[in-house]
Amino acid sequence: MSQQQPTVGIVSLGCPKATVDSERILTQLKAEGYHLTNSYEDADAVIVNTCGFIDSAVQESLDTIGEALDENGRVIVTGCLGAKDGVIEQAHPSVLAVSGPAAYEEVLTAVHEAVAPPKHDPFVDLVPPQGIKLTPKHFAYLKISEGCNHRCTFCIIPSMRGDLVSRPVSDVVAEAKRLKDAGVKELLVVSQDTAAYGVDVKYKTEFADGRPTKTSMFGLAEALSELGIWVRLHYVYPYPNVEDVIPFMAEGKLLPYLDMPLQHADPDILKAMKRPGNVDKTLERIKKWREQVPDLTIRSTFIVGFPGETEAQFQNLLDFIEEAQLDRVGCFQYSPVEGAVANDLAEPVPDDIKQERFDRFMQLQQQISANKMQAKIGKTIQVLVDEVDEEGAIARSKADAPEIDGMVFIPEGHHLNPGDFVEVEVFAADEYDLWATPVGEFVPQETSYVELG
Repeated sequence: MSQQQPTVGIVSLGCPKATVDSERILTQLKAEGYHLTNSYEDADAVIVNTCGFIDSAVQESLDTIGEALDENGRVIVTGCLGAKDGVIEQAHPSVLAVSGPAAYEEVLTAVHEAVAPPKHDPFVDLVPPQGIKLTPKHFAYLKISEGCNHRCTFCIIPSMRGDLVSRPVSDVVAEAKRLKDAGVKELLVVSQDTAAYGVDVKYKTEFADGRPTKTSMFGLAEALSELGIWVRLHYVYPYPNVEDVIPFMAEGKLLPYLDMPLQHADPDILKAMKRPGNVDKTLERIKKWREQVPDLTIRSTFIVGFPGETEAQFQNLLDFIEEAQLDRVGCFQYSPVEGAVANDLAEPVPDDIKQERFDRFMQLQQQISANKMQAKIGKTIQVLVDEVDEEGAIARSKADAPEIDGMVFIPEGHHLNPGDFVEVEVFAADEYDLWATPVGEFVPQETSYVELG
């Protein structure tokens, strides 16, 4: 590779928050004149952005680092696993540098040391966290904060990402507008705890777009609701201020979608987890939200086999699932992550019992999901096209977040393009996905795309 255009590759693992970190690193590297690649063999150095949340993610990260070392040899490691002292260095002592999550300056310094910038300019200020995107043109992740103030006993994220630090609302709104102007049709708001946005700055009021806006979930939701594009809220913990954003969904200004990790439904297990534990109130709130927003989609995640979980406590969880009738649900078997307080709270649940409870949980939820999806047959819905192939178009409805929810298959959608909004009529469904046909004559929307990369 010529000295005039040194090349850096990147492998990004883990959650959407890590994806945003990788996008910011790549944007700065390109601004400095580096060529970027997704190939090991064409790179002068490779960055691996790791995940360290659960044991399987740790192993995947270590395996990826090993592969990068074998294929390239010059590897810089960042991300959540990098915050675990000595784990990477012990497994792979030949890596060039190790840093934790969102350590943009450290990563860039390591790159500069490994592969000199084309013009050897001194270190420049980071550009705003937009530019190169690892997602398709028509949707983007919008990270609003770092870290978390809560200390859930099964989670070690605060030890890796630190306490909550909210981005200024003016910066978030400005980034959102840049993304919209570049052709983004859907923003996915992500953080470690979206409902807590702004509490670290005591609801500070700033000026966004020339008007005062509070740095709070309500203030941010209000500002984003005026963009006129799909805005989807993720990682919204069940705190009282959730009620503040429901009216925006009722008015059609935010997508009627709540990603709310509830984790369990037995009061004693929730207490052991250090999670909000008033299950009856949660059910009342869900009922009220659905009365206000009839088409509301609620997505959640749960843990089975938490240390000390009894059969009766697991049954309480099943009873909750039956009554709540949640739309989208993920379930995980408890994994004793190194450093998690929960590991020592009670006797571990045997693996065979965890598996059996997981199977029962998913069997119940799949039936709930199947019933909800069947009820959509014959209805006309709006979808956003993600891709088009020889079998037609693949899209998502307002009820579907990318990568984690279902899809809408449109066999007669060969004439569509990624990023198109289209009305379709549903003619078939399974537990997770829909099949639909376009309604009426489709007229592509005219959008002037600005290349971010």
